[in-house]
Amino acid sequence: MKISSYPSKPFSIWLFIIGNAVLSLVILFVFFSKAYLNPERLITGFIWSYAICATQWAGPVFINIYLDRHIQWLDRPITRTFAEIISLLTWSVGSFIAVQLIMYYLVLHQPPLVAWQSISHSVIYTLLISLFISLAFSVVGFFRAWRQSVLSEAELKSEMMTYKYNSLRNQINPHFLFNSFNVLSELVYDDPTQAVKFIREMSDLFRYVLDCRDKELVSLKEEVEFMNSYTYLLKTRFGDKLKLKNDIDPASDAFLVPMTLQLLVENAVKHNEVSEKFPLTVIIRQHGEYIEVENVRKPKQVGEESKNTGLSNISQQYGFFTDRKIEVKASETAFLVRIPIIQMIQK
Repeated sequence: MKISSYPSKPFSIWLFIIGNAVLSLVILFVFFSKAYLNPERLITGFIWSYAICATQWAGPVFINIYLDRHIQWLDRPITRTFAEIISLLTWSVGSFIAVQLIMYYLVLHQPPLVAWQSISHSVIYTLLISLFISLAFSVVGFFRAWRQSVLSEAELKSEMMTYKYNSLRNQINPHFLFNSFNVLSELVYDDPTQAVKFIREMSDLFRYVLDCRDKELVSLKEEVEFMNSYTYLLKTRFGDKLKLKNDIDPASDAFLVPMTLQLLVENAVKHNEVSEKFPLTVIIRQHGEYIEVENVRKPKQVGEESKNTGLSNISQQYGFFTDRKIEVKASETAFLVRIPIIQMIQK
């Protein structure tokens, strides 16, 4: 199952500006309290302190954004830890030295070699502080990613259970049972042999529905066998008014979300006219890495308006297993849905 990358928090420019300004004033008050006695020294000290704070804050923010996009915590935790610590240490120490050299030159008019003699004494403290901050960033980042992963996993399971419940409920709805038993009652008197076969196919259909409650994916072969039972019930009910063409050659390494094909065929029957004057044709075929379900489009004059809930649920479920999207192409005469085949079950 895919695990989405942990998104970095959005960067707020106002928080950056105001936060660094407050921090700079605090640093001046704690370490250079005499700067407040002289306006010129206060402005110079504030700019100097702000430059250090801004670079020390901006570096970790953008480094984390970059690493979040390229090295995920949960995918490669060791690599991410070393990459983050080394990157933050290098940036922190390097930016501190650069800011100090520039400010010594601009404020005190000292060339880099002379300024370095004063700066070098504080580099070790900068290194230790940076190491502590780097470790803190790494620990916080890992646990945030882990927590986000747990929450996402729980949300996916909840959505999956909702989908399975809705699928099961839709399969055993009163209308389906009512129509099926009406057909069966007629067959019992007219053709007992076909009635027995109808009961067996109906039993296989409901057994499949119950078995799929605990499955996230099923093989294409299983889904096609289920569709054979379902289409038999439909053909028995509608006769020549419904034409179903199944051109799929099941592959052992191909998988689908359970009852996907059934839902698409059911939608076609539900929203289109099925009559002797306007027979409904539904074609199921495999095209490359997709399964295509296409039907002739002849909307019912009176019927339930489509809310695309079924397609929305299917798209959501396939989003858990593949980046390929479900494609829907509708015209005045045809309606086509392309479902991506999943080649392996990802856990």
